[in-house]
Amino acid sequence: MEKQKKPSRQQVYTLLVQIGRKDGDGLPEGATGAALMCFASGVDEAEAVRETVAILKQADTAPLDVTGYGTLAEREAQGHEIDPDERALMQRALDENAVIVAQMTPFFGDEKTL
Repeated sequence: MEKQKKPSRQQVYTLLVQIGRKDGDGLPEGATGAALMCFASGVDEAEAVRETVAILKQADTAPLDVTGYGTLAEREAQGHEIDPDERALMQRALDENAVIVAQMTPFFGDEKTL
């Protein structure tokens, strides 16, 4: 008996994840951590956060904090300008039910936040 595919309730959330240092994390020498801009699919923001943290841990990073910026529609309602490249990455995250790391900004010295 074939399962009928239900319409997806997945949405893509924009998340800013701060990571600390961990052996094998791939951050540049001298970095104290980094901020990762991620697009993650989920039925709600909590699921997107859980999936993102789990994947980042599997990738030998040390997630410390996650800030959610909402869905594409929520960001647009807040007046965020979203360029075509960012929209394409968000669509890819949705199509692949994935977490996409769109940008990494390493921290050096006393920097702790963006």
